[in-house]
Amino acid sequence: MAEIAVELAQALADRQSAGMSRQTKPRSVARGDGWTVADVICTRGPQDRPYEERHVENAIAIVQAGSFEYRSPTGRELMTAGSLLLGNPGDAFECAHRHSEGDRCVSFWYAPDYFERLAADAGLAAGNRRFTVPRVPPFRELSPIAAHASAGAQWGADVAWEELAITLAVRAMRIASGVSPSRSGLPLNAEARLACAVRAIDGGAETSLTLGALAREAGLSPYHFLRTFKLVVGVTPHQYVLRARLREAASRLAAGGARVVDVAFDSGFGDVSNFNHAFRAEFGMSPRAMRRALKGSRE
Repeated sequence: MAEIAVELAQALADRQSAGMSRQTKPRSVARGDGWTVADVICTRGPQDRPYEERHVENAIAIVQAGSFEYRSPTGRELMTAGSLLLGNPGDAFECAHRHSEGDRCVSFWYAPDYFERLAADAGLAAGNRRFTVPRVPPFRELSPIAAHASAGAQWGADVAWEELAITLAVRAMRIASGVSPSRSGLPLNAEARLACAVRAIDGGAETSLTLGALAREAGLSPYHFLRTFKLVVGVTPHQYVLRARLREAASRLAAGGARVVDVAFDSGFGDVSNFNHAFRAEFGMSPRAMRRALKGSRE
């Protein structure tokens, strides 16, 4: 399990042992003129009733661990690791943990005038400057940004936070303009069934997880599981599993110390050349180049 998920598990254990109230706890990571970044751990669970909050600024949160349901005026989606939570200033929203406890996100908040200026400078039409969907699924285009954000928040890597905040905002706006809501045609109780499969993936991304095994975890036939997973999560099971493994690998590389060959095998790849190929396709650089970019070479 990636260290970012380990710390979430520890926070949940500490809350339970101490009898503390469930809470959302942000830790400031970086800030500048018009933008803020925080590492946010939430220890709420199925026993906690969701309550309404309100976005004060434009919000983009990269889910790092856990899953939860997010509802806003733009729709309702199951948020899973690697996806982006999107929020518009002034919009009310709710986050619910009906199927599991806790989540961890790296959250970016933008002052509305700063966000508007970014959109205008990027040449985005006025109609694309306000999010019309609540989520962007864990697409490949987001993987390098998610890896850098995780390394900076978790390991204190030397991240150019303002550059990352600008890149994330523009990319999120562009991708979100082409994303459709996923709620049409969902089978009954689909979200609860898929949440079980997602937890199995997130809890053992380095193990062999076949389509049949995941379908049994969700209580669905392989055909219906494949269709439902894509509708709920936004990517196929293979894409989600592969990206979970590669994010795990990027996290270990950011921590330094482990050899690339060991990271490859521990992440579920039986061949180093296949790992290098998949890693380069996902992040646009080799594992060693990623290590240098995130933490500095220790080899």
